[in-house]
This record gives sequence, C-alpha cells and structure tokens, in this order.
Amino acid sequence: MKNLRGAVAVVTGAGSGIGRALALELAGHGTQLALADVNSAGLEETSRLAGAAHSGTSVKNYPLDVGDAGAVEKFAGQVANDFGRASLLINNAGVALHGRFSEVSLADMEWLIRINFWGVIYGCRFFMPLLEREPEAHIVNISSVFGLIAPAGQTAYGSSKFAVRGFSQSLRLELKQAGSKVEVTCVHPGGIRTNVANSARAGVGTDESTNNAAKALFNQVALTSPEQAARVILNGVLANRARVLIGRDAYQIDRTQRLFPVKCGDMLEKFLEKRAARAGIDLRRR
Repeated sequence: MKNLRGAVAVVTGAGSGIGRALALELAGHGTQLALADVNSAGLEETSRLAGAAHSGTSVKNYPLDVGDAGAVEKFAGQVANDFGRASLLINNAGVALHGRFSEVSLADMEWLIRINFWGVIYGCRFFMPLLEREPEAHIVNISSVFGLIAPAGQTAYGSSKFAVRGFSQSLRLELKQAGSKVEVTCVHPGGIRTNVANSARAGVGTDESTNNAAKALFNQVALTSPEQAARVILNGVLANRARVLIGRDAYQIDRTQRLFPVKCGDMLEKFLEKRAARAGIDLRRR
C-alpha cells in the first residue's frame, strides 16, 4: 500500500499493547478503524484515545474472540456493512503460555493455537473477499522472534508463531502467483513492553515460581515500546516488505539463527541464563 490515508484498517487485539499503538498510529495517518478485542474495556479505551487524538477518525469497536471461526466470519460481515470495504488487515491478537511440553495440557495448547494461529487463518479467510475488491490491500500477520527460534518452555507459543511464519510466506507467494493485489507481511517482534508475557498462562504442571521468574526475565530483556513497534510495522506495510523484524534483539536473534542454525537454541538459552543471573532471577525449576 502506498498510502494509508482513507484506508479501512481492521486490527485485532486492539485493546492494548501493539494493537492499541497501531490503532493510534493509523488514526494519525487518516485511516478508518475497525478495532476488535476480546477485552471490551480495553477496546473502548483504545477507541477513546484514537478519537481524542484524531477527531476526524472513524472508529468502530467489535468485541471478538479471534479463535471462534463463526465470530470472525460475523465480524467480517459487520465491517462490510459498517464501512463497505477493508483494505488493511492486521492479525495482531495473541496470547502466551509458559511451560515445557511435559507441563502443559492438551487443552492449554489447543487454547493458545486456536487464538495465535487459527485466529490468523480465520482473519485471512473471512476478510479476503473484501481485500480482493480493493485496488491495493495488505495483510499483516504478527509472528514473533520465537517464530525464528524457539527456546525451552515455549513449545506451544513457538509452534504457533512458526506456523504463522510459514502460513504467511506461502500465502504471499500464492497471492502473487494468482496476480492478486493483496500483499502479505509477516512481523517478528523481539521483546516488546506489552502485557502479553505478564498475563501469560502457566501450564497446568508448571510451578508458579518458575512462571513468575520467566515473566521477570522478559521484563529485563524487553527493549522496544509498542509505539516504536507500530511505526516499524506500518513502515513495513508502506514498503511492502515480506518480513519485518522489530528491535535490536530481533535482528541479533535472526543473525544468530542464520549463522548457527543448529546451535542457536543453546546459544539463546545461555544468553537468557546470563541475563537472569545478572538480574538475580532464579530460573531453576522446582
């Protein structure tokens, strides 16, 4: 997309964090906003902030569980009725789950993958007809640095984010081969100072102290604000980049994965252990 002014942007997970920052940044570009989140209170606050900062912005809120296929299909229909079109889809909604594979239940994993991966698929499936009608349109799918490299304790989250990465890459190629004007960008944020990690569920077999230590470590290594992330993402859309990395840590992880594709996991673990020790965080499992 060459210009965001006048576009209709659909943003999921807009109630906080990167989603809220994207909504405010888009409002500044003169973009109309269809905002969705499962957290109605957070969604209302984002809408209020966007309207207060940019009085000419048209904003509508939609309470939504992106892991519910029927709800996402209905959401797409509501956006079509309310705006008549959609030109930018940002599949941002996501959740986190801490615990090793032996510590998380199947229900835990199904809950996370339903939101993080199927939510992306549902968004793309049900909004594609609207996007295809536009002279130019764009899909943004939010993966993670854990879609490039997966550390211990993140079997569920890493699986979902690797899946988003693979889906996005294939979808971009398919649309290009079909001559579609819909482009796709996959985003890999590093540590972003949002509440996703701090509100992460612990697997049913994960000790709470271990979960708290993981959250404390994340807060030590999160380098980037949601506002910085939003600007980088939208610059990536305007430049039609297939992949966007956010944060110095994301570039370091990407470089490590490229140079040491087999050893990169062990290298990341050692780095995290050193950072935890320096901050006085005990990562030992009880």
